[in-house]
Amino acid sequence: MKESRYLTSNLTDRPILVTGGAGFIGSHLIDRLLAGNSKVICLDNFYTGRLENISGFVHRSDFKLIEQDVINSFDLEVAKIYNLACPASLWRIRSDPVHCFKTSVYGAIHALDLAKKTGARLLQASSSEIYGDPERHPQEEHYWGNSNPVGERSCYDEGKRATETLCSDYHQQYGVDSRMARIFNTYGPRMQLNDGRVISDFIIHALKGEEIIIHGEGTQTRSFCYVDDLVDGLIKLMDYNGPYLGPVNLGNPEEHTMLELYEIIRELTGSKSQIKFEALRPDDPARRQPDIHLASKALGFEPRVSLVEGLKRTIHYLENELARVDKKKE
Repeated sequence: MKESRYLTSNLTDRPILVTGGAGFIGSHLIDRLLAGNSKVICLDNFYTGRLENISGFVHRSDFKLIEQDVINSFDLEVAKIYNLACPASLWRIRSDPVHCFKTSVYGAIHALDLAKKTGARLLQASSSEIYGDPERHPQEEHYWGNSNPVGERSCYDEGKRATETLCSDYHQQYGVDSRMARIFNTYGPRMQLNDGRVISDFIIHALKGEEIIIHGEGTQTRSFCYVDDLVDGLIKLMDYNGPYLGPVNLGNPEEHTMLELYEIIRELTGSKSQIKFEALRPDDPARRQPDIHLASKALGFEPRVSLVEGLKRTIHYLENELARVDKKKE
């Protein structure tokens, strides 16, 4: 295994790079890094990221914003790289699937090349979607998944699988200090109103008193992790100094059906919204639940925010977002 080449400047003096830093998860991560006195560079093309997410620190001296697509290479002196850049909502993925795939693959290559050149530590955001419609439950890291390579979600699913291959190969061939986070469904403030993710979609329709669409019979399950807990896991994985782990599941193992989620959100919002059942989407996983034993044992990772508490915070945020949009229309 070849060793990385380190630049002469001290790694501890360099900032942390967060690609996709103006996005939902990225902006929360930057919040936490800045609160810990790190210097941060945010690289984002604002395809799905929003300036509002980072407006609180754009003028800070310890923060720098670079507007750029990760499809194009970048050359920066950094100590750590969180490569989070990639659209995740289904309608964004389907609007330009080739760009989505390029974002995953080229973005990972450029981030890994930078890590190889500078000696920076790299964390790649992978996804539970690499498991596809799993035949094993719950999903643990040694399970290879049941993924469709030519479906409507494949550009994202297969793109994330490719990033894991790249991270593993760069580690084995060049000695790059890489680690991979398989992120399960995450929610919280700064979710976009129109991104089509199930929690934001249910909440918005409930707040508007509109029908809530459930695909299939509503018996399919998901496990929802509040964004603060997910950020804890990302930082713990980045700061881990033990033996190489390979991919690590990060999520909340508490499993809920879509019907259960509907009932909880309807109760928390006081909504009278009814269900509208529609056909099940192609390749929609029947069950999704992370096995987090590896993250718990190696990192001390344990989600702390309950679904009800997390949903209350998310409802409050989305309610304010709806009011802000309505005010703009006046």
